[in-house]
Amino acid sequence: MPSQGPADHARRHRDARRRLLDRRAARRSGRRVQRRPLAPLLITVLAGLSSCDDDRAPPPDDARRRAALAEPELELEPEPTTDPVPPPREEPAIAPRDDRGDADDLASYIREHYDKREVRIPARDGVELFTIIYTPKDRARAYPIMLKRTPYGVSPYGPDEYMEKLGPSPLFSKGGYIFAYQDVRGKFMSGGEFVNMRPHRAHKAGPKDIDESTDTHDTITWLLANVEGHNGRVGMWGISYPGFYAAAGMIDAHPALKAVSPQAPIADWYFDDFHHHGAFFLPHTFNFFARFGQPRAELTTEWPEKFEHGTPDGYQFFLDVGPLARLDERFLHGQIKFWNDLVAHPNRDAYWRARDLLPHLNNAAPAVMTVGGLFDAEDLYGPLHTYRAVEDNNPGAFNILVMGPWQHGGWGRTLGDHLGNISFAAETSRYYQKDIEQVFFDHYLKREPEPSAPPKGLPEALIFNTGANAWRSFAAWPPPGLRPRALYLAEEGGLQDSPRPGGAAAHDAFVSDPARPVPFSEDLDVGMTREYMTDDQRFAARRPDVLVYQTPPLTADMTIAGPLTAELWVSTSRTDADWVVKLIDVYPPDAARDEDEAARFKELARDEGFVLRPLGGYQMMVRSEVLRGRFRDGYEAPRPFTPDQPTLVRIPLQDVLHTFKAGHRVMIQIQSTWFPLVDRNPQKFVPNIFKAREADFVSATHKLYRAGERASRISFTTLAE
Repeated sequence: MPSQGPADHARRHRDARRRLLDRRAARRSGRRVQRRPLAPLLITVLAGLSSCDDDRAPPPDDARRRAALAEPELELEPEPTTDPVPPPREEPAIAPRDDRGDADDLASYIREHYDKREVRIPARDGVELFTIIYTPKDRARAYPIMLKRTPYGVSPYGPDEYMEKLGPSPLFSKGGYIFAYQDVRGKFMSGGEFVNMRPHRAHKAGPKDIDESTDTHDTITWLLANVEGHNGRVGMWGISYPGFYAAAGMIDAHPALKAVSPQAPIADWYFDDFHHHGAFFLPHTFNFFARFGQPRAELTTEWPEKFEHGTPDGYQFFLDVGPLARLDERFLHGQIKFWNDLVAHPNRDAYWRARDLLPHLNNAAPAVMTVGGLFDAEDLYGPLHTYRAVEDNNPGAFNILVMGPWQHGGWGRTLGDHLGNISFAAETSRYYQKDIEQVFFDHYLKREPEPSAPPKGLPEALIFNTGANAWRSFAAWPPPGLRPRALYLAEEGGLQDSPRPGGAAAHDAFVSDPARPVPFSEDLDVGMTREYMTDDQRFAARRPDVLVYQTPPLTADMTIAGPLTAELWVSTSRTDADWVVKLIDVYPPDAARDEDEAARFKELARDEGFVLRPLGGYQMMVRSEVLRGRFRDGYEAPRPFTPDQPTLVRIPLQDVLHTFKAGHRVMIQIQSTWFPLVDRNPQKFVPNIFKAREADFVSATHKLYRAGERASRISFTTLAE
């Protein structure tokens, strides 16, 4: 298939977008519309994402529906907001709904009301950074500048090719801003060498000592001197990798940088995206770097070719490949530098510590709004820990955390009303875009005189309760006054408030076979599905190599808030093992969608390709995590297990805010394989799993202890309602 240019992508996206809007209108009116075949429609939508200011790498076609099919419909032009609407209280979330235009109207508006120019901004070491600037044609007033720096390209390139929306949401396109989009150093049309997660230089001796903070500072200085009609204030935003550049760019912030929103920011790739506590997230890493990591021979406006798996069955593809070393031997051929770095640095050594941004988040912009999704399969660690680092290191900053019920970047490119089979009862993205995001930037970048206090109504932490479908406001996150609690694993699959007395030898056991790993999803996909974060776990509960523990039906609501820790007493007959823990909300057997909701989800499942499941007995995954057992005592120096010796393993799980309703059960599932989401542990200790051989992969008997001094438990905190 011939490659498609930016104009082709834009046209195809507009056509697909129009069809989706027609179908949405038909659902509201009750009339039927003729369907296109599913696969061509999905491919059309995916192909258009790269020309629509997306904040992540364009997904491969065979990831099909994983990118969001529906961005929020377009807002009419808003008036600048000075007094924001306060967030909803603890009640079913209702998002504001305004009249909307369509994508073509907005694209036409941008072309008619903005001038576009392409420039090369010199950094202090002489490297030129390619930047596209959109300036309102109306010069009657001054505008703030919104800056986005990205490694994913700033297409469409060319002075006569315009983006279809500008800013973090469609609201900003008509909101009175100047927009600057920049290819980061070494990517697409910018000069210099690209370095993944470029380490921050805390001490700079001269102009050759550059990092993302200095490139941002130099860019802002140039924009202020060379762009007419600005008001002297600059804001930054970005989702995912661009979120990293927003966070890195606010270190030692330029005086004009007044407000920054790192959204799903990468903070540390040993815990975000590609590693989770030493375990390697296989398809996510391989699929991404097989394309993104290809070397650039010259300045370019085009993405490299995507990797073709030759099958839609990722489980079988990666199982047939065998040991990790064969991926490079067969497909990458030593050409992907970051993959080579992964192989050379399996432990958290100086290479990874240098790429930990959190210790450097000092002297940040005066206002920071970190945004994340509670069901973000890629970057959940980043927003939670970025918020905490800014809070700890910048006592004078206005620092807010927003965590909604979203997939990766869902607040910017989906309605936020559902993820897979789970409904959130409202279009949460619209509420966030209008009453939180726009309010934040308008307040700090437009309000006159320049504000010295935060906007009314924006709390320190705005978190969506994923079990109650309601927004909650808190003075801090985690909120004060939480009550510690634990649930202990018990015999016959029980889960209870206190440990069982008796002998410490009481245990449950299972055989873990790397040749038959537990799938992470019952879906069929070559990548990491977005919906797996809320998927029904009944398929896993029925496997003999998954241990299941659950409470009786709850007699009252229980709201878990903040981080969790699984403390497991385990042993293995071999010398290495992974430990996977899932926190699950089990719905009552008679739970069901009403007639309208059932019809809507039937259509959503058909459009988006997820496996539709009835809610009766649904086992909704609320949170999950994996620890590579060799790193139980630290990530720098792996240690083998002594065969059959009970050992305490602690597994941190990321924060939640979830109400387990009365009549529901709390379930814990524990397993040792999660494939192909996580690569297979050979279960025979080897110095470097990236170099393991076929003969190193062996079956093992794992035991989980649950009584006396070896009582395994999951610890958490609950809200005092």
